[in-house]
Amino acid sequence: MSTPLKPEDLTLYLQQHDIDGEIILLDVPTPTVEAAADALNVGPEQIVKTLLFLVEEQPVLVIANGTVRIDRRLLGKQFGVSRRKTTFADSETVVELTGYPVGAVPPIGHRTPIPALIEPDILNQEIVYGGGGAESALMRLKPADILAHNQAEVVSLQKELE
Repeated sequence: MSTPLKPEDLTLYLQQHDIDGEIILLDVPTPTVEAAADALNVGPEQIVKTLLFLVEEQPVLVIANGTVRIDRRLLGKQFGVSRRKTTFADSETVVELTGYPVGAVPPIGHRTPIPALIEPDILNQEIVYGGGGAESALMRLKPADILAHNQAEVVSLQKELE
């Protein structure tokens, strides 16, 4: 199994790519969107989650507003496959491909380039906070940097409220 990267690796990535962002080290873990929003005293819509899916066994990152649920049917449709061909990557695969553990995956700076999709609502925020490489670290950056550094495609994959 691959050795996980650390928040320091993300700081180096930000410096090397001249990205105006920062890693915020917290005194408390932030395992949920609510915990992260509370720790930073921001709204949950400013928290982004980075999810690794396998679509027909091919990795795809989905970067979404923390309050959004992803509709696997829409994800499959994006790639011309059924929902059953889309699954969450297991934790070992997440570390192997992104470099970071589940729950701490940043929106940029991954070990391996992975095709990425980004929810359009994220682009309405001036600043967002995503995984910072550890359970008690978050990354602050501009949505435009997430879009540019992932060469992400903007697509809505939100599950409709029932």
